[in-house]
Amino acid sequence: QLQPVESGGGLVQPGGSLRLSCTASGYILDNYAIGWFRQVPGKAREGVSCISSSTSESSTFYGGSVKGRFTISRDYDKNTVYLQMDNLKSEDTAVYYCAAASYVSPQAMCGLRNVDFWGRGTQVTVSS
Repeated sequence: QLQPVESGGGLVQPGGSLRLSCTASGYILDNYAIGWFRQVPGKAREGVSCISSSTSESSTFYGGSVKGRFTISRDYDKNTVYLQMDNLKSEDTAVYYCAAASYVSPQAMCGLRNVDFWGRGTQVTVSS
């Protein structure tokens, strides 16, 4: 079974940047829509950014609170999906999860529809 693995979380000051990575051993991520989600204690998991599979028309989706600050991208050679996070704010503090889905648009996936496989998450803390 596909198991996404996240890395790159950590502690950063407000206004700083982090880049999260998502990969999976034994599976070609190109064949899946990939999404980044986040969750804080006591709140529902929310979609941050999602990207279509390489077999679908290329598209991305961003949640309103991160649009213009976060960028999702693929490195096909490294079988990795990145989430570049710039101008981080304290409200971005959360556990960030990578997920994969077989047949879903990025917008639907970020709405938590048809998500098939979840990673275990990586903590991002934005604090001075």
